[in-house]
Amino acid sequence: MLVVDVSDPPPVDPRNISGVLIGVGEPSCAEGRFWREHATFTLVEHPGDDRRTVFVPSPGEAVEELRERCRHWPQASAVCDDVLRSVDGAAPARSGIITESLGYSTLQAGPEFARWMAGRQATDVPEAADPVVCERDGGTLRVRFNRPERHNAFNDDMRAALLDFLTVALLDDSVEQLVLGGSGPSFCSGGDLATFGRFTDPVSAHLARVHYSPALLLDQLTGRLGRNCRAEIHGQVLGSGLEMSAFCGWIACRSDAQLGLPELALGLIPGAGGTVSVTRRIGRWRTAYLVLSGHTIDAATALSWGLIDEITP
Repeated sequence: MLVVDVSDPPPVDPRNISGVLIGVGEPSCAEGRFWREHATFTLVEHPGDDRRTVFVPSPGEAVEELRERCRHWPQASAVCDDVLRSVDGAAPARSGIITESLGYSTLQAGPEFARWMAGRQATDVPEAADPVVCERDGGTLRVRFNRPERHNAFNDDMRAALLDFLTVALLDDSVEQLVLGGSGPSFCSGGDLATFGRFTDPVSAHLARVHYSPALLLDQLTGRLGRNCRAEIHGQVLGSGLEMSAFCGWIACRSDAQLGLPELALGLIPGAGGTVSVTRRIGRWRTAYLVLSGHTIDAATALSWGLIDEITP
């Protein structure tokens, strides 16, 4: 990880910029504008609307925290930066999801994920009878994650059921609104860690992610329904939970929500489409901050960033 004062002169050839590059400072000169565009993100001491920047109370302390995280997970940090710089939010979602998945699979075969796997404690998780439930009310299809005792941690059974319901919504023209929600204290706390590492090779994992992707179906549904493809989120909205909901055309968020992308701590990057969906909403810079810092943000910050569309009681 490199740190640059945004008042420093830019390099002669911007194409030489690579790797995690954190800008610090707020000047509006040409140098500052250059670094804000080309840095992974820029830390500032005053809140603002520029999505290339992230407000922190102490940029110096934030830099040291980020430096330590990048030192502990250097490969995942670098792949995160590479993928986010490569994804074009204006392009079709599928191409970005393929890029993301290839990066994710590469990290699954690497030493940082292996280190996490070696240190985790195996747990037996009982299967839920109906991990996702669906209700039809006229033209509205309500799909709800239903593992409340696990904060709706996303597993293979949930993926299969969700794919079925989303396919119905996509093919049935009488469905005029889709509402995605979660039972219990949280919308979705991300991937169920008890199920990580089940694929024996990263190639099979990549093919499963791309060809059985709820993200792609949600993206298509938003294309057809617009704001009527709606997510109602609350509690923990982490990892895949945030990534999937961000594909929806409208996100209503309760004030108790905490939103984040914690995958770096596993030696991974977002793998459920978040480098596309979250980036479309808040830009690659703030997406990178969520991944590299591991911090969650509250509903008010998410609204100011454009990550959600409204706060509900």
